[in-house]
Order: sequence, then structure tokens, then C-alpha cells
Amino acid sequence: MIELKPFAALGGADHGWLKAKHHFSFASYYDPSNMGHGALRVWNDDEIAPNTGFPAHPHRNMEIITYVREGAITHQDSLGNKGRTEAGDVQVMSAGSGIRHSEYNLEPTTTRIFQIWIEPTTDGGQPTWGAKPFPKSDRSGKLVTLASGFADDADALPIRAKARVLGTTLKAGETAEYAADKARHIYLVPAAGSVEVNGVRVNARDGAAIRDEATLKITALEDSELVLVDAA
Repeated sequence: MIELKPFAALGGADHGWLKAKHHFSFASYYDPSNMGHGALRVWNDDEIAPNTGFPAHPHRNMEIITYVREGAITHQDSLGNKGRTEAGDVQVMSAGSGIRHSEYNLEPTTTRIFQIWIEPTTDGGQPTWGAKPFPKSDRSGKLVTLASGFADDADALPIRAKARVLGTTLKAGETAEYAADKARHIYLVPAAGSVEVNGVRVNARDGAAIRDEATLKITALEDSELVLVDAA
């Protein structure tokens, strides 16, 4: 079963410095029938104006993954971590028992990100932050695990949830397959381009909520970049 969530129908807000679209109920966009997809709680599509951003604010008991689509984001937190994550790369914050952080676009151009929140398997614990470059050339034509709570995914950034965040770039006509457990919740969003997933067309920034599919066949209808979350 594939439920399409067209980008044009997503909730959102325009704060001037921030243009946000919400795949699930979030902030001023409240929809009690759309509170997430399994353990995936938030998928925000944010456009952040130059030299603006989110001032320090708290989080707890959430795995927060930031996928940078364009530009760069600069992170700073109450543990003393500071880092700049560029387009195509990923940062992960395990909020654990509590952390404060800020995220700013210190670039001269607009930064575009997906921010993904996944509920952890267990609450509490020491908060952590990490970032890692994932060259797009290494995931051309295949799904690469970017963040994971499974020990076998040794090259991925660790999260405290039985979930994976994967990414790929596909040339027009290329196909990638993903073996999905029918009991799990899959959510897929093309950052750019358009794809067909088991016969369903998904355009750029649309969401596809997937259940009860044993295998996903993803075919690029044009040059595409996409992110997929596999969660409990």
C-alpha cells in the first residue's frame, strides 16, 4: 500500500526567513489524523534564508536527522559540539535526556534541508551529535544507509532507534530496489526529480507512505535524488 502525499497538499508556514512544509502534524500545523508514520514522527522540508536560522532551543527523547539538500547548516549545542554540514551530507542528534542546540544558515544563499525526527527505542541517555560526509558519487544508482540503529550498518551514523535513513541518486531510467519488511513503515521523498515506486509516481518533495510492500522497485523518471526512512 502506497499513500501519496503531494507537496502542494502538505501543511506548512511562511515565517519570512523560514519557509517550512510539514509532511506530518507539526507546530502550528495540527492534524490529529497525521501524527507520523510508525516511529517516524516528523519530516520537515525547510528553506532557510541566508544569515538566519533557529536560535538555541531544547529537545529530548528524539532522534533528529538533518539531510542538507542545498547550501549548508551550522550546528552548535550545549555539549560544546559545533559543525557545518554541507549539501548531500547528514548530521544526527540523539537528544536523549535533554540537549539545547541552534541551527543557522551562515551561507550567502538559501539553505534547503529535510529534518527528520524518529522516536527512539528507549528514552533518556546521554545526548550525542555527529555528522558525516556522504559523497553523492558513492550512492549513484544504489541506496546507501546514512543513519541507522542497526549494528550491521557500521558505516552509517548511529541513531537510537530500530530505523534506517537511506539515500540515493538515480539517473533517468535507473532502478534501485529495497527489500522491505511488510510490518515496517517506509517513507520516501525525492529531494529532486521524480520516481516511480511500485508503479506509483512520486514527484520532487512529494511523500510516499508505504506499508505491506515486500519489495520496493524505484525507477527514476528523470535524474533524481531521494531519501528513504525505514522505521518500526
